[in-house]
Amino acid sequence: MQRFYPVLFVFLWSTGFIGAKYGLPFADPLSFLLARYGLVITLMTAIALLTRAPWPKEPVQWLHIGVSGVLVHAVYLGGVFIAIKHGLPAGVTALVVGMQPLLTAFGAGWLLGEKVSGRQWTGLALGFVGVGLVVSGKFGEAAALGPMLLPAVIALFGITVGTLYQKRYCARFDLRTGSVIQFVPTALVTAIAIALTGEFQIEWNGQFMFALGWLVLVLSIGAIGLLNLLIRSGSAVNVASLFYLTPPTTALIAWAVFGEILTLTATAGMLLAVSGVYLVARAK
Repeated sequence: MQRFYPVLFVFLWSTGFIGAKYGLPFADPLSFLLARYGLVITLMTAIALLTRAPWPKEPVQWLHIGVSGVLVHAVYLGGVFIAIKHGLPAGVTALVVGMQPLLTAFGAGWLLGEKVSGRQWTGLALGFVGVGLVVSGKFGEAAALGPMLLPAVIALFGITVGTLYQKRYCARFDLRTGSVIQFVPTALVTAIAIALTGEFQIEWNGQFMFALGWLVLVLSIGAIGLLNLLIRSGSAVNVASLFYLTPPTTALIAWAVFGEILTLTATAGMLLAVSGVYLVARAK
């Protein structure tokens, strides 16, 4: 069963862009995320208490899990949602955060002592080129949106540093209680950001509620749970390489659900991205 975790993770993670597309027209990005975090905390706390899940025994464990949560959730998701909400094309955003596997490969040797082979570097390079081809037709007037690249770049560093941090300091924790510990400081950081930059703004309607429910159950519980399992059992570089498959998978979902055009160039990019991830995962 575990062999299917990477495939399931990529699919579920890719649907996050679809959920954002449905929900962001009706909410401020940080307000959207805060509502999402609040529901996740409520659900996972109830599950943890009902199943008597173990909580970390040492305060330092709480700290490490909380820091990883802020980086992976508050910084990454906040940056992505703000960038898309304020006009940065989703394709450009995907390309920016698509640099994560390359940055992770650099950091894995330094922080984790993981050796990245020549075959893996080749796979990482192929994957990045593939992601670029997939999103190449979606740049539009992105050059005029330079300032909005900053949130996407911040998101990139958040998910990269968060993955490395979690792999080094808290790779193993109970997924039920760990989710609560990750999302509580994430919600606090997001609430502070809202208080400093604006106000809580959500238009509650059916479409937004569907998007919110999808992102809570499928992304924050399902996909994040799988990500934690993958970080626990695999190398940081192998796990990060899976993010190369997100833009191609999102493009396929958008083609199937929204009828978006899938070009020959994008298809070639998908094949390159898949080949790159294969090289990374199979390298010894």
